[in-house]
Amino acid sequence: MADPYSLLGVPRGADEAAIKSAYRKLAKQLHPDRNKDNPKAGERFSEVTRAYDLLSDKDKRAQYDRGEIDADGNPTHPFGYGQAGGHGYAGTGAGPDGFEFNAGGADFGDIFEGLFGGGRRSGGFGGFGGRGAPPPQRGANVSYRLSVPFVDAATLAPQRITLADGKTIDLKLPAGVESGTQMKLGGKGQPGPGGAGDAIVTIEVAAHPFYTRDGDDVRLDLPISLNEAVAGGRVKVPTVDGPVMLAVPAGARSGQTLRLKGKGFTRKRGGRGDQLVTLLIDVPGDDAALKSFVEGWQDMRPLRSNLGV
Repeated sequence: MADPYSLLGVPRGADEAAIKSAYRKLAKQLHPDRNKDNPKAGERFSEVTRAYDLLSDKDKRAQYDRGEIDADGNPTHPFGYGQAGGHGYAGTGAGPDGFEFNAGGADFGDIFEGLFGGGRRSGGFGGFGGRGAPPPQRGANVSYRLSVPFVDAATLAPQRITLADGKTIDLKLPAGVESGTQMKLGGKGQPGPGGAGDAIVTIEVAAHPFYTRDGDDVRLDLPISLNEAVAGGRVKVPTVDGPVMLAVPAGARSGQTLRLKGKGFTRKRGGRGDQLVTLLIDVPGDDAALKSFVEGWQDMRPLRSNLGV
């Protein structure tokens, strides 16, 4: 893959917001849904997505900037080559992934055997120390980001995603899904001599106009009228599963929270969270009958005594 900064069209010193903005602009232009007759756009979409995944990860971006990994996230010197003036292996140390090696008079075949699982061949060199060649590499993984509607995430509704090759796949969301959840589609990445890589789908749960998430629970602010608060009664309430009737107790207070069992998100360990409904008493601003009533009635309770006033 080419330099990720160049792919996104941002300078090396770009901040996270600039990188995200550049990616969104390119992804919108190149998405396969908008370029069904242009396979090159799909390839470019895959490249800019991989570039964004690398640069949006602070650790990987720092490693890339230091030259420790390449644009595909692979170590640039996986066996310590280039140490001690750039000639061969020197001393004992650890590779980028913590792999320990000892190159002081080491048998290179042993190193490659440990990495690739090759066996010693009878006769000849067979590569390093007579070992077999490493297995063919699989194709690169391809990263995708999928925005899932809030209600669909709560109810685990199936989602459809279009891959870079134009094919569509229906995904079954996992229990406990949240923004940042990753799903792996085996063999749906780039082709390679050792088989195709995987597609890695990162989920982003979209915001909702009136629901908010609180762990596995769903919160909702529900306006009620003054007479509903005073007399109580049953009112219709929206939930992620559809409207239900909620019993409001007589004398309900603004800010009081009622609970609807099992109307939240599906938990990883099983079962579902709840919907927490916070009552908000909505008093009309200009109601003649209400004004007339208040003129002849006064609440004598010391409502603010605990505040010292």
